[in-house]
Amino acid sequence: MLHEAMSPRERWLAVLQRRTPDRVPMDYWATDEATGKLLKHLGVSHVREVCDRLHIDLPVTVSPRYAGPAVAADADVFGCRFRDVAYGTGSYRECIHHPLAGFSSVAEISRNYRWPSPDWWDYSVIPGQLAGLEQYPVRGGGSEPFLTYKDLRGDEQAFVDLVENPEVAHYILGRLFDLAFENTRRIYEAIPGKVMISYVAEDMGGQEDLMISPSKIHEFLLPGMRRMIGLVHEAGAFAFHHNDGAVRRIVPDMIEAGIDALNPIQWRCPGMEREALKRDFGGRVIFHGGVDNQQTLPFGTADDVRREVADDLRILGAGGGYILAPCHNIQAVSPVENVVALYETGFELGRNDG
Repeated sequence: MLHEAMSPRERWLAVLQRRTPDRVPMDYWATDEATGKLLKHLGVSHVREVCDRLHIDLPVTVSPRYAGPAVAADADVFGCRFRDVAYGTGSYRECIHHPLAGFSSVAEISRNYRWPSPDWWDYSVIPGQLAGLEQYPVRGGGSEPFLTYKDLRGDEQAFVDLVENPEVAHYILGRLFDLAFENTRRIYEAIPGKVMISYVAEDMGGQEDLMISPSKIHEFLLPGMRRMIGLVHEAGAFAFHHNDGAVRRIVPDMIEAGIDALNPIQWRCPGMEREALKRDFGGRVIFHGGVDNQQTLPFGTADDVRREVADDLRILGAGGGYILAPCHNIQAVSPVENVVALYETGFELGRNDG
């Protein structure tokens, strides 16, 4: 690997602290199928080798080892069951059984359902996960409760609950936030001062607008998210907020709640234009993502990708505060030449030589 003035950890930290890094940090998000194609194309066997070759500053993700009651191979710790659903060039694991779908009250759930306990995980394994990887930023902990809520209740019922069953929604989300909070606290305790970023995430946006009204976000999600963000900041870490789609209307509230970084910047969605986001929020939040994964990466040419990366660096990276990455998982339909062009261009144009 070419010698660089900063390590990936130092580079991320410089951006998050509003200092100037040697170059713009670059992150990597992709499906397993897309990663497999890239590994083959580059003739390497591990994603870390990809990162070395393409100068990607991929964080290390730490997590506890599950050591609780037995879980079926097609299930998770919440009792949700899944199956792989093919979409042509790969597959996604989709929930097919929602264990709380049949309940209509908090009392019923309390009587008939066992919530996972943080004691079901072994946090002692976490320090060993950093061995030999100290030069990378560390990601650990965080929350995304409504995603799990939808698996527990079913997608349609989850949204209906916010209007028709608020007591159920408050109860379930409260339990999920509590579990995430304690899980995150124990991760920090296992490696004090080493976690740099925690994902305080929630998918609130669709292609055209929010899927949840701002009033419901304020009622059901923001209180728990503020509590999580407080924990993150107390640990000296940064709150990385993932929120797909057209989420412009809620961005000011998320910044007020304390997020440090906003991902994924799907700029083709209404309201998510890069120039306006940078103008209105660039002094208050770090941008992460921005390379379009709906049109440019899968269906553009390598030259299209290069032009877009240049635009992202010019717009989102103006004056700093930007981490270059795809605006969601790279899909297997994206030509590997486009993926390579993304990172080669980012490395070439993102350097701060003066």
